[in-house]
Amino acid sequence: MAEEFVTQLDFSKASGLVVVVTQDWKTNEILMCGFANKEAIIKSLSTGYAHYFSRTRKALWKKGMTSGHLQEIKEIFIDCDGDAVLFKIDQKVAACHKGFKSCFYRKLTSKGDLVTVDEMVFTPSDVY
Repeated sequence: MAEEFVTQLDFSKASGLVVVVTQDWKTNEILMCGFANKEAIIKSLSTGYAHYFSRTRKALWKKGMTSGHLQEIKEIFIDCDGDAVLFKIDQKVAACHKGFKSCFYRKLTSKGDLVTVDEMVFTPSDVY
C-alpha cells in the first residue's frame, strides 16, 4: 500500500519533498505544516504515526519522539496536484514545540500586530 501511494505523489516540485498539512481529526484544527520525503511517507503509512523530513537537520524524524507528543494518523488525503498531503491525526498533548497545541497560535490583527490567541499547554523546558 505504501509503495503504491507514494507513486501518486509528485516529489519533483520541492527537491524531493511534499508539503504535509497536519490537522486534528476530531476538531479539524490545523496543527502544523511540515515536509516529507518518500521515506517519511512510507514510514508514516507503515507505522501509523506521523514522520517528517527535517530540512534543517536533513533527516527523517518521528513527531513526538523526544517529547512524547506523538501524532497517530487516522486518515491521509492527497491534493489534486499530488504535491501536498493532509494527515488527519490524533495529537497527544501538542504539536508545537513552543508549548502550544497548534503551531498557528499567533494571529495578525487589523492593526498589523501579532497576538497570541491560544494558551500554552506545556512548558517546553520541561520536555526538551
